[in-house]
Amino acid sequence: MNQGLIPRRYAKALFEFASDKGVEKGLYESMCRLIEEFRSEPAMQKAISNPYVSVDDKRNLIVSAAAAQGKALEALVDLIKLLERNHRIEYMQGIALAYNVIYREEKKIYFVEITSAAPLQKEEMQRICTLVEKHLPQDSTAEFREFQNPELIGGFTVSIDNEMLDASVANELKQLRIKLLSH
Repeated sequence: MNQGLIPRRYAKALFEFASDKGVEKGLYESMCRLIEEFRSEPAMQKAISNPYVSVDDKRNLIVSAAAAQGKALEALVDLIKLLERNHRIEYMQGIALAYNVIYREEKKIYFVEITSAAPLQKEEMQRICTLVEKHLPQDSTAEFREFQNPELIGGFTVSIDNEMLDASVANELKQLRIKLLSH
């Protein structure tokens, strides 16, 4: 996922700073919450980019969405102040995304999204997670997220970072259609 040069540079510097302070994991968790807030509330990016919203309101919005605590909160506030001075606060979402990519690369964590048409039973989810973990490098871990998408009709998709396994009924129908049209 390409986040752009500016967010990547800030994220890299933030990761190095957080590593020196020993708060990279806490900051990672805060960035995960922040990213989730940006995804669930699209108006948040508009508010942060809006020149009529005060800097204090923007800072408070980011801090409350990230729910950072302790030293991770201090690191986040330092970042926000730096972004404010450089007039780059609108890059916060991209920085959060880039920080998480850097953190996962450094800690050998694979981001796995499992999407199904309907919620999976606990046993099914566990079986898929176990299969995925067997195919990852031995010294790595996986971070799983589950999503539902009724358009899949049935089956599931598994996305590991940028690779996808599509075992959905919708994909099977699409492949069948392509096959029929080519003959």
